[in-house]
Amino acid sequence: MSRENAIDRARAYFDDGRFLEELGRRVAIHSESQVEESAPHLLAYLTGEMQPALEKLGFRCTLLENPAGRWPFLLAEREEDPKLPTMLSYGHCDVVRGQEAQWRQGLSPWRIQQEGERLYGRGTADNKGQHTINIAALAAVLEERGKLGFNIKFLLETGEEVGSPGLREVCERNKARFQADVYIASDGPRLTPDRPNLSLGQRGAMNFDLTLELREGGHHSGNWGGLLANPAIILAHALAAITSPQGKLLVPEWRPEKIPDVVRRVLSDCVVGGGEGAPRIDPDWGEPGLTSAEQVFGFCSFEILAFTSGNPETPVNAIPPRAGAHCQIRYTVDVNEDDLLPALRRHLDARGFGQVRITPAKIGVMRPSRLDPDHPWVKWAVDSIVRTTDVNPAILPNGGGSGPNEIFLEGLGIPTIWIPHSYRGCSQHAPNEHILLPLARQGLEIMAGIFWDLGEGGTPAVR
Repeated sequence: MSRENAIDRARAYFDDGRFLEELGRRVAIHSESQVEESAPHLLAYLTGEMQPALEKLGFRCTLLENPAGRWPFLLAEREEDPKLPTMLSYGHCDVVRGQEAQWRQGLSPWRIQQEGERLYGRGTADNKGQHTINIAALAAVLEERGKLGFNIKFLLETGEEVGSPGLREVCERNKARFQADVYIASDGPRLTPDRPNLSLGQRGAMNFDLTLELREGGHHSGNWGGLLANPAIILAHALAAITSPQGKLLVPEWRPEKIPDVVRRVLSDCVVGGGEGAPRIDPDWGEPGLTSAEQVFGFCSFEILAFTSGNPETPVNAIPPRAGAHCQIRYTVDVNEDDLLPALRRHLDARGFGQVRITPAKIGVMRPSRLDPDHPWVKWAVDSIVRTTDVNPAILPNGGGSGPNEIFLEGLGIPTIWIPHSYRGCSQHAPNEHILLPLARQGLEIMAGIFWDLGEGGTPAVR
């Protein structure tokens, strides 16, 4: 019985085809949380696929209804001894829309397809592949040791891709039941494919619409051009007032006063890179004077996700009556979340754009969070990963994307650590989503090591 034997068992799960078999079965389930008709598939993923797999490992499973609607939760619990450390883990079973027609010929979102080191399929990277890796690593440790040596609670949700509706309420209602000493889960991409990393939180995300409606109906551009204000032109100038031509934020309240020293320190050896097929970073874009890592993980960013006016597909010679832009700000814990949209209102009003309407998006807000990079559980996790891989992992104080981390870190008071098994070029949320097989195999090794070490004792303080 040894740590290396447990890691060997995790490797064997990958090498003998069980990983492909299980993940293929899970990818085939159309668990699109944005599609109302997919509600039966979401439930089937939990009760027909994940519950039997977890009960096989000695978990007690409870289906939790979602007070927000059709996105249920599954809580799986395995307690060996109340005196042992307790870990809370998480995965989301839902995926974004399949976008079947947009996938490359020969590929399908609902069937895994291997091409070289890439494994294609919706959810391979986000998040079915990642929670499949973690559960298999857990099984490898259990097989080798005969027990885990710690207690574990595993929460699976089905609404992450629509903003995790109901998750906060479920965690608040079951706060005592969710208590744990550490939270360890996997989602999102690595900083670079060849280096493991830990992420200790997430940036917040706030989506909103900017709209300007000046009149009913369009009017002939020859007869009325030069006489009627064009809402697209006005809105374009309003959008241009939010950033410089190079993307520097011009709304003062959206800019952190400073990046904390501890954040700069852990980001100093981090270089952002997506791997093969990823876009080239534009060196002159964004906040001047920041490294690529500071730009994504230590600062805020503003994006225009969609901009429409008139009939883009079939333009006509008419001045449009309306223009709209769907926008987003990603932000860290270093800015005032409650003042983001009021600050934008003041900024636009001061520049003569009072008629532009600001409407928060219906999907809601994902709040930012960040665990202290010097926290004892961070050092413990780093040491475990180094022991397994001989590579010093990158430490991200928070990921660049957004998710429900704040609910666990701030709401439940549990130190949070994410160990991703994907990479930035995985086409997450897009056609041709895939996971890199070498990263999946190493992810199994890393997580088997993490789970073995968690049961060995010598962890940070147990509550």
